[in-house]
Amino acid sequence: GACVELAPCEELGGWSRAFPAALVCAATAGNMGRIHRKFLAGSKIYACSNCRTHLTNYEDIVSKSFQGRTGRAYLFNTVVNINFGPTEDRVLTTGLHKVQDIYCNCCDEYLGWKYEEAFEQSQKYKEGKSVLEKARMTREEWSLPIDQEFDSIPRSP
Repeated sequence: GACVELAPCEELGGWSRAFPAALVCAATAGNMGRIHRKFLAGSKIYACSNCRTHLTNYEDIVSKSFQGRTGRAYLFNTVVNINFGPTEDRVLTTGLHKVQDIYCNCCDEYLGWKYEEAFEQSQKYKEGKSVLEKARMTREEWSLPIDQEFDSIPRSP
């Protein structure tokens, strides 16, 4: 999906009410103390369940067959508005991988992990992709009818 680079949080000023609360986060980090958000355009957007910052969209799902710390998790091609933990070797269900934990860049909530390197040839497809835990996501802008499977991820109020 397309995304639009937004102004730094501190500079949104009077028109900040036009955007969801997540896009005007008061936290600061990097870029000389300013956080920049990407606002994903279109429908079927997944957002941080804690602060509603946009993360990715339905079209970027590679697989729904992953298991995270909190249960079911999805593998995505692209995720935005995240920060990374240190790279570490981790033994997962499918073997040894180099991974980085990922966190929301607005509220610092743990979201999942990114695969940096897979050591098994059959797992190389995961490299550069991110896993988001289903329990850490909510849905934004879901304007089309949703089937039963999607109804299991709550919509934002």
